[in-house]
Amino acid sequence: MLPGTSPNATVLDSATRDRTRVLLLFSLSGRLRPRDTGLGALVDRYDYGRFTSHLMTSQDVLPVPVLDEQVAPRRLRLPHGDHGLGLASLRILVVTTPRGDATLVVDCAFAGETTAGDLAAWLATTCFDRERIELDDRPLLQTLTEQLGRPLALGQNVHQLVFPGGRLHRELLSADEARKAILLNEIVYRGRMPWNPATPYDASLAPHLRNQGLTLSALGRGVSVQAGWAPHVENGLMLVAVGMVSALAVLQRTRLAAFAMMKANEQALTDSPTEIRSLISRLSAGVNELQLDLAFGVEAYVDSLLIPEMVMEAFQSSQRDALGIRDSLENSARMVERLTSVISARSAALDAELAERDERRDRTVSGLVAAATLIALPPTLLLAFFGVNGTNVDDHRSILDLRAYGTAYALAWLPFVVLVVIGYVLLRRVSTRSGSLLPTSGDDAVPVPPPRPPSGSARP
Repeated sequence: MLPGTSPNATVLDSATRDRTRVLLLFSLSGRLRPRDTGLGALVDRYDYGRFTSHLMTSQDVLPVPVLDEQVAPRRLRLPHGDHGLGLASLRILVVTTPRGDATLVVDCAFAGETTAGDLAAWLATTCFDRERIELDDRPLLQTLTEQLGRPLALGQNVHQLVFPGGRLHRELLSADEARKAILLNEIVYRGRMPWNPATPYDASLAPHLRNQGLTLSALGRGVSVQAGWAPHVENGLMLVAVGMVSALAVLQRTRLAAFAMMKANEQALTDSPTEIRSLISRLSAGVNELQLDLAFGVEAYVDSLLIPEMVMEAFQSSQRDALGIRDSLENSARMVERLTSVISARSAALDAELAERDERRDRTVSGLVAAATLIALPPTLLLAFFGVNGTNVDDHRSILDLRAYGTAYALAWLPFVVLVVIGYVLLRRVSTRSGSLLPTSGDDAVPVPPPRPPSGSARP
């Protein structure tokens, strides 16, 4: 049980929190493959209450921790100060999916009361200046890189889960709608978009809000405010958000990889079948990886199968809509499918070209063999004639004496010359036959009937 929560938090899904808790989720670029670190599964690192059985069933799909460290709060330093919000506890985790998509999780709890304005400034600093966050007077990622022994870099995706506590918790649950909207707008938009209750309501700008009396959920693209939930529900929401941040990072990487393969296919300047086959092989392997990423890096985390509970489903559905993951997934899947079609078409074109080349080679070889046979037979007959010890062959005459042996030369060559002429004439007739391979459309073509009207509609 986290500090600052009521004793009944392990029994009920709702609870009263005394200290505000914030979870910072940062996607990490590159691949960080899971490894045996002795940390166990993520379900062993947090209390998930009644959701544990679901997570135990799906733990092979869940992200696994590769780093989990309790850090003294004074070691963390922000570029613009702490905005008057001192930390009571700090926990840093790096989790990675089975496909190697890593997420940095910074779990913070504040020591004193938090106001919406100070919290919004703190969220803005940790989001927009996240590269300048320091741990022990050094960049945070530099310290984590040394601990993991692998280079880490921040990605483009950030989500911040806010669990209000103390006075802010009570104010959010008990304030009137106008005051509540102002507070939520300031936190969700990190103080960058002031809201005036007198202005007309704009659904595209207002946070997605659910208010169940004891609990409150307000969701934006980068910040979620979840008030009144028990710790095990908070941890479940964190797990859902980690999956969403990871899925969004995978979609962006997939989109860039698909464009890179498209360029590689367009810019390939080679006529060598071996090099073309190598290109097709590389592109096919890349498409296979993209399909695996979409299946096991996105689709596995965007439905409610991991934690089939209404609380988790509502948050997951709202965040999925806010991030636009469903549409992005469909578009990315279509891009990969069309890229697959292009690669298949290129492979088919290569096979057709190779088949045509082999056919030309076979025709050339057959022609050469036929020509060699045609040329060799008359001399063979003549040599056989001159080799016979007959009365028509004079030992004192040269075999090139056409006056003496002209008849023999004519009888040996004339049939083959006639055969060549007849074959040439026949080939010409075949090549210039009337008609074409594809019939042309004419006026006497069978007309295409008009489309049938829909069933039940009146005929004109």
